[in-house]
Amino acid sequence: MTDATDLRRRTAELLAAHPPATTDRLEFLRARFDAGLAWVHFPEGLGGLDAPRSLQAVVDAELEAAGAPGNDPGRIGIGLGMAAPTILQFGTDEQKQRFLRPLWTGEEVWCQLFSEPGAGSDLAALATRAVRDDGGDWIVDGQKVWTSSAHLARWAILIARTDPDVPKHRGISYFVCDMTHPGVEVRPLRQITGEAEFNEVFLTGVEIPDAHRLGAVGEGWQVAQTTLMNERVAIGGVRTPREGGMIGVAAADWRARPELRTHDLHQRLLKLWVDAEVARLTGERLRQQLTKGQPGPEGSGMKLAFARLAQEISGWEVEFLAEDGLTYDDWTMRRPDGVDFIGREAGYRYLRAKGNSIEGGTSEVLLNIVAERVLGLPPEPRTDKDVAWKDLPR
Repeated sequence: MTDATDLRRRTAELLAAHPPATTDRLEFLRARFDAGLAWVHFPEGLGGLDAPRSLQAVVDAELEAAGAPGNDPGRIGIGLGMAAPTILQFGTDEQKQRFLRPLWTGEEVWCQLFSEPGAGSDLAALATRAVRDDGGDWIVDGQKVWTSSAHLARWAILIARTDPDVPKHRGISYFVCDMTHPGVEVRPLRQITGEAEFNEVFLTGVEIPDAHRLGAVGEGWQVAQTTLMNERVAIGGVRTPREGGMIGVAAADWRARPELRTHDLHQRLLKLWVDAEVARLTGERLRQQLTKGQPGPEGSGMKLAFARLAQEISGWEVEFLAEDGLTYDDWTMRRPDGVDFIGREAGYRYLRAKGNSIEGGTSEVLLNIVAERVLGLPPEPRTDKDVAWKDLPR
């Protein structure tokens, strides 16, 4: 069984064969994937070594110390955190071989075509249709919204309705969609920050081969649950050091500006610091649980905590900085590669954090998940679970 000593040896061999100082970045990343050091818990031949997930930190530390290039996870987070684990669990051997390597190296960016303007927080009510043609492939028509990185993406994970005559959760299938298809139109959605990090996507006659379907026809909701559970861990379970992330920025502001301190602001900062530390330690425990299997509903609790803390800390910071907290660097319409909560000013953090309770599952939906699946409370009455989707009021 692969252990830390073996991983250090393999990492040393990778560095010797591909010195970071003289090796092209993409070449190094490809070699790292082929050596099984991309995500060590994945199977051999797919960027891993069937090793315990916890040993990834050993490889990462060795490569960071050697100055090896990273794969820019902030830019390809949807692929890493959502598409990859779904493809690994439900994909065919051909799909895994085709998609996982360029996904991890960042050669191909992914986006997520789940949310729809007519479905709101009820994702299973989606209306985008996928109809099978005479050759057995699929033609997709519909609209998706709040799609991060759609303007950069080569591929998308997509759920669409393939059977309107059954209840909404049972008539959905899951696909990999080619974002370069001429029927795919990406339009920017300008946010409160002034940027267009999100997009709306229109699908008109988009052809998807049946070979790009993940899971069985009509079982897309089950496949999507794997994506959603991993998404919430990816958003809320990011590893940070003690006093890292946004609470670290707020604490640094407090230390740097003694003239702005008040007793009330101090008490609120102390509470936020404790809450952030509790969330950090809970995240560590969650990651330890992940070494033994797939993420469960606990990730929804982490994402809830992340959204609440981001909004409360950024609100505290704007209030503490007074007039300086209201400044904003640039309202120019931009389409960024990702989100930078730490490297921007307080005004940006305050505005951007407003979206944290919507993206990755609204806080209201996640509260239901925690109540029902973690705490075991009785579910809310539902009258639409056994009604065919086509008969639901809209």
